[in-house]
Amino acid sequence: MFSIKKTAIGKKIVKPTVYEEVSRQKRFETLVKAYSSDLYRFAYWLCSNHSIADDLVQETFLRAWKALDKLEDEKKAKSWLITILRRENARRFERKRFELVDIEEVVVEDKISLSPEQSLEQQQLHQAILALDVDYREPLILQTIGGFKTSEIAKTLNLNLNTVNTRLFRAREQLRHKLCKELEQVSGIST
Repeated sequence: MFSIKKTAIGKKIVKPTVYEEVSRQKRFETLVKAYSSDLYRFAYWLCSNHSIADDLVQETFLRAWKALDKLEDEKKAKSWLITILRRENARRFERKRFELVDIEEVVVEDKISLSPEQSLEQQQLHQAILALDVDYREPLILQTIGGFKTSEIAKTLNLNLNTVNTRLFRAREQLRHKLCKELEQVSGIST
């Protein structure tokens, strides 16, 4: 199964055989095919930039390839990859100082043609989500965009399950309140 070589010092180096490398590569390819679109969506929500999102996903898969042997349970692969992506995103800010941009001026370009009303509603929803505190925004995005279960979100964010449920509830309530308030201002009707 493994080929063993001795070095000049006498230590043994265990190298996987060609067969095991092929199996490892197939496992990795399966992960890439299954989760690349989910990772890209989450990365885009984190950075709102297509090229940075692509880079984050690529770096995530590079780190995943290096640590693939540490993934013991294939069912936890999505959480594992999201955790790598979150850490990779955090590394972007460790080394570099970015110019601050006023969030109200940022417009996310949508490739799907929407009616003006739909486009306005989508932009308002996106701005309302971005206005949420990060403690509420991140679990909400993981659930709605990433499709994670609350237990998976709790593991990914290292939080208690009750905390995640509370934050999701509060995030939705804050969104509902903010959007209803905007609707009242536009229509002049109180709800």
